[in-house]
Amino acid sequence: MLTVAGIAHTTAEGLTDPRVAIGFGALIAAGELARLTMPGNREVAPISTAASLGYALLLDVGGRPAHHSALQVVAVMSVGMIAGGLPHLAVGRPPRLDAMARRLLAGSLLAFAYRPLAGPLGELARDTADRHGNWWPALGVMAVLVTVMLAADVVIAAMLRADQVRTAFVVAVRDEIRMAAPLGAAVAASGILLALASHSMDMTALPAFAAPLLVTQVAFRKYAGIRATYLQTVRALSRVTEVGGYVEPGHSRRVSQLSVAIGRELGMAEPQLLELEYAALMHDIGQLSLRDPIPGGATVLADPAQARRIAELGAEVIRKTGVLHGVAEIVRRQCDTLAESPPMASRIIKAANAYDDLVGGSTDRDRAAAALERLRLDGGSAYDPGAVEAMARVVDRLVLVTRL
Repeated sequence: MLTVAGIAHTTAEGLTDPRVAIGFGALIAAGELARLTMPGNREVAPISTAASLGYALLLDVGGRPAHHSALQVVAVMSVGMIAGGLPHLAVGRPPRLDAMARRLLAGSLLAFAYRPLAGPLGELARDTADRHGNWWPALGVMAVLVTVMLAADVVIAAMLRADQVRTAFVVAVRDEIRMAAPLGAAVAASGILLALASHSMDMTALPAFAAPLLVTQVAFRKYAGIRATYLQTVRALSRVTEVGGYVEPGHSRRVSQLSVAIGRELGMAEPQLLELEYAALMHDIGQLSLRDPIPGGATVLADPAQARRIAELGAEVIRKTGVLHGVAEIVRRQCDTLAESPPMASRIIKAANAYDDLVGGSTDRDRAAAALERLRLDGGSAYDPGAVEAMARVVDRLVLVTRL
């Protein structure tokens, strides 16, 4: 609706200062073309967002007042995003519509709040050009409105994420503040500086500010690639026990997925969930030390001393990496009793592993109910009751979705 309204209004009224609009639109398109996916499957386009904010906050360009409307800002953003997204669509990598809609909505909210004030603020700055601090009123208004926009964007992102990954809204807000807000604040500051720099630098402000943002984005892309490669390596390593016949095929993957779902159900933060996922994938790697595999790899049926030995050996293997000490500790303590106060992640893995040992890949509701009842009977001594009940809710949803 915003896109249609913005383009229709701009088409009817005509494009104000086409040179500036085309310049910012081209930078938005380039930013969308260079978008990347951050950890947590968050699609971001820092250059595009900074250019959108800069155009929305523009007071003047080279001393010439910027009179474009909020709807023209929406039109330029929309056309730029579409132009930047088409090449990705052509090669089979369509952009995520929810992420694009968020970027458009955030820029539009700022434009509708700020553009009516741009004229008076620009006149105030130009009328007092010979006095120190003449740009401070405009800068103050920009900072306040951008902060409000960032807060609204975090809330919208948390609402989407809470629905997508089935986590509590409060937890999603906390994760967005921790994971996405720092980058958002940096991009917002770049947008403000771009708008202010255009006063003296004219259109050369666009490439001047795009270059450092592009370097930063390359660094973020490398970081995201390292994280993705790291997870793929851990997943490949977790399959060694399956290939060697120590556990049933798919066991590590199922335990990992179930553990992460339980962690979300219990409100664990995103960094904790990542450690939990790593630990769950490699929770059985200690079985490689066994001369004779446990039948079916079901450690729930093994002697407690043997299960603890497997956990300790697995932790030692993980600790050798030199970077997964937290994960190694979670794996080491997965066989601890509740009286020994193991970490919540260890309790979750222990319950999820026992459930999968009993049920496997079956989606039979009766078999799942029997396994959960067995874990409940052992709850309070062997299994954490809270983790078991959270798992019961997760399993109910999974069985329902499978039947549908």
